[in-house]
Amino acid sequence: MVEIPSLPPAIRDDVATLWAYHQMGHQLRPVDVGVGLGSHDLSVATYAAQLWRQAIFPLIVFTGANAPTTVARFPRGEAVHYQEHARSLGVPDDAILVEPAATNTAENLTLTRELLTQRGITPRSVMLISRPYQQRRAYATCRKVWPEVEVICGSLPLALDDYVASIGDVERVVNMLVGDTQRIELYAERGFAIPQPMPEDVREAYRRLVDRGYTARLVA
Repeated sequence: MVEIPSLPPAIRDDVATLWAYHQMGHQLRPVDVGVGLGSHDLSVATYAAQLWRQAIFPLIVFTGANAPTTVARFPRGEAVHYQEHARSLGVPDDAILVEPAATNTAENLTLTRELLTQRGITPRSVMLISRPYQQRRAYATCRKVWPEVEVICGSLPLALDDYVASIGDVERVVNMLVGDTQRIELYAERGFAIPQPMPEDVREAYRRLVDRGYTARLVA
């Protein structure tokens, strides 16, 4: 019998606090373009295909090259594998564009905008589709580097425990959550994103998880 990964009780409340903070809670509505942000998580492409079938947007841009965490899983690049997965779910080629060069969230957005401009497309609204814990950072980055578009964010709707089980790696999920929490303030300070409020309970949960050793995704 395969054991389903689950969060240790000692950290579950803190992880749940960060999990809730990073999800923006935006209401789903039709937009001009969907943007699937590359990562290790194939559910981004799954959800993008689902939303396309629901006519939330007529066009998907999948964006992303590789990170050290995705080379083995997506050897042809994140965006290319996302495209292939969306095709397998019924999205036609003429509804997908691929941006294969971006290596960070700012590049995901700026290179997507350049690709759309080259195709004569100037969207007024976009939906960023990402990992659940990337939503807030993606939103803050988009408002900084692509301020002229209206932006909403979303992820495949899964509860925390279901998401951890789907990824199959508790350490990865917790480390990524902690790393994205650090980046909210750090990237705003460095001019990469607009500032976001951070409640004290989120700060405290972040500190406790760092003290427990979840530091693999922290920026030095």
